[in-house]
Amino acid sequence: MTPPRVRILVVDDHPIVRSGISAVLATQADFDVIGEAADGAEAVRMAADLAPDIVLMDLRMPNKNGVDATAEILRERPATRIVVLTTYASDGEMLRAIEAGAVGYLLKDVRHDELFRALRAVVRGERQLAPAVAERLMAQWKRPTKAALTGRELDVLRCVARGDGNRAIATALGIAEPTVKAHLVRIFEKLGVENRTAAARVAREHGLISGE
Repeated sequence: MTPPRVRILVVDDHPIVRSGISAVLATQADFDVIGEAADGAEAVRMAADLAPDIVLMDLRMPNKNGVDATAEILRERPATRIVVLTTYASDGEMLRAIEAGAVGYLLKDVRHDELFRALRAVVRGERQLAPAVAERLMAQWKRPTKAALTGRELDVLRCVARGDGNRAIATALGIAEPTVKAHLVRIFEKLGVENRTAAARVAREHGLISGE
């Protein structure tokens, strides 16, 4: 008896990447690429319309990022299996993707045969993490979340959450504006975000700062 085909939605903001992933998946008799989405918002709409078994999700995209799209898709279709496939592996992004419900986190340098094996494994109900991702997640989970940020970075983050600009933060903390910018770069990397608004939101969600 022929096994059912696995219905896959490919999500990536780069057309050449989407078409390349789809072409690779099409070489497998049990995979059926049912659609391609260019951003997180389109992924949410297409997942609702097409009911894929697996969503192969990029993270950093316009309109709606992969983490937010993952959470929204799973709220509507909790049986969907979300597998992150990304170039990036920052600690904050990994944690947020897993917390949002992703059952796999793979990097784009994955070999084709490893990708196929991972997708078949998640269909069976298994989780799949790239080895480097698994190691970094374990390191994160072994220490309190606040330990990822220094005391000064937390001070800067609290100011950001109040809506202070760089000059106001520098004045409030008695440091130079370039120092504020350097702190923000490190904060964004550690939290896996790209802007001040997202940093404040993630910090509140993880209890790094209060809801002020």
